[in-house]
Amino acid sequence: MSFLEVRDLSLRIKGEQTRLLRSVSLSVSVGEVRGLVGESGAGKSMIGKAVLGILPRAVEVAGGEIWLDGQNLLALPVAQRRRVIGAKAALIPQDPLTALNPSRRIGPQITDRLVDILGWARNRAEARALELLEEVQIADPARVMRSYPHELSGGMRQRILIASAFAAEPKLIVADEPTTALDVTVQKQILRLIKGMQERHGTALLFVTHDLGVVSKVCQTISVLYAGLMVEDSATAAFYAGPRHAYSRALLAATPKYTDPLGSLTPVPEAVIAAVRAEVAAADGGWHG
Repeated sequence: MSFLEVRDLSLRIKGEQTRLLRSVSLSVSVGEVRGLVGESGAGKSMIGKAVLGILPRAVEVAGGEIWLDGQNLLALPVAQRRRVIGAKAALIPQDPLTALNPSRRIGPQITDRLVDILGWARNRAEARALELLEEVQIADPARVMRSYPHELSGGMRQRILIASAFAAEPKLIVADEPTTALDVTVQKQILRLIKGMQERHGTALLFVTHDLGVVSKVCQTISVLYAGLMVEDSATAAFYAGPRHAYSRALLAATPKYTDPLGSLTPVPEAVIAAVRAEVAAADGGWHG
């Protein structure tokens, strides 16, 4: 059974008719990793923000439903929705330096969620934080708990955000391009760490990325978006065996090949872009919000 179900979700800028998401549907089961793939501006991060209730103020839901553990979040009062999301879902953000509060020590930034949302005693929350820092392979976690973000490396800060996301044992985690701000060698370590944590905790994971190479390593299913329209939704193995949509095939062909590091890059053909833009226009035809 799916833990997360997004049904015909549409988003738009408040006061405007142009949609940022166009009737997107997807599901994620407990223990599943679904990749959301697309170019910058495709709307993949907006899906995660809508699920977590953290859309920008200028963006609103224009239609559809978001079901989390059998509850339609959009039908709940705002306060109740926040409680449900806070207890059952969490975020691994893209940039650890901006996600962490520079004026606070690491310890409280992990434990506050456990104390405020789950009502844990502070000493129990601190013990849990130490366990998690050990699980994400941070040496001397007690020292790190007392540290400020600027005293740590980028890889360590990202490990802390991963530990924080898993702290309250959520059943769903949204990872919003969690390796983009890291160098290549650290990216590989962090991907392995996220995948290992997800498997040990049995968490549903919505993995937002523009990197098809990452998808092949960590995701069981994949959704491809262009301009807020889902153009492909399939098992990852089937996708790499032969994408159904021309745009997906073009994206795959444009992916740099590690076996041919000096080979020239293949751009997405203009004809493919024109065709998928026509699909977007057709999806918008007759829609009035």
